[in-house]
Order: sequence, then C-alpha cells, then structure tokens
Amino acid sequence: MDIGYPERVLVSVNTVSNRNRLAGFDARIRTGILKGTWDHLPPRGAEICDRFDYAHIEATSTLFFEHCDRQTMEDLLMERCARARLLEVWGAPYHSRHHGLHQIHSRRASCAVSEDITGRDGALKFYYEQDRNTELLLFKFCGQP
Repeated sequence: MDIGYPERVLVSVNTVSNRNRLAGFDARIRTGILKGTWDHLPPRGAEICDRFDYAHIEATSTLFFEHCDRQTMEDLLMERCARARLLEVWGAPYHSRHHGLHQIHSRRASCAVSEDITGRDGALKFYYEQDRNTELLLFKFCGQP
C-alpha cells in the first residue's frame, strides 16, 4: 500500500483462523460489509487512531456477517483492491522485513483466543470511483460477538 512515504506498507489480512482450526473450531472468517458513499477522499498517510470498535458501528448500522472460506475471501479482497481508488485500513502496526499493518479483524475473544481486547478492532474501507461508493469490511472469527 502506498501511503506517501518512501517505503510501501504491507497490509496483512487473515483469511482463516489457524488458532480456531487447531482448537477444533470453525476456521472460516465472517465478513460484514457496510456500504456508503464519499464526497471527499481521506488524505494519504498514516495516523494513530485512538479507538476503532465494531460495537459502535454495529449499534448504529444493520450488518450481517457471512461466513467465507479462504479462497472466497481472497478472491473478494483481490477484486475490491483491483477496482478501488483508495483503501483505508485500521490495524496494528508491525515491522519485520517490511512495515505493515495486521490484526485487521475484531479483537474480541473468540472460540480459541481468550484475550478480549476492545476499541482496537481492524477493518478495510474501499473507496470506488464509480458512483463514489464505499465498502467498509469488518471481519470476525468463530465466537466473536
């Protein structure tokens, strides 16, 4: 992802939960899509977000989370990336060989993960040129509220 800095940022999205699979639970990801429109694109760059919480979005919107297998999710993400004019990402920064963002999903406790983190959820928002539409993609795993 080009955020206007000299180095690109890698966006790492889990399309399955290995932890759930290894613990004998459903490994598929559930995806909720909130559609909208845009008037102005957000500026390129990176900034710290104090709080991003699915609970707030779900309290003010009607969302249905649909199970997706790995291939379906990968195809969905690639198709949206190909036609998006801009991608906005919420996640946790990391640095290994590359600078990147991960934890792009709900951080609430799941079937296989007992740690319950609120206010630090991750998501993807695609901005499309056609009709100035947007899609905010939220991701949950087995057992997440």
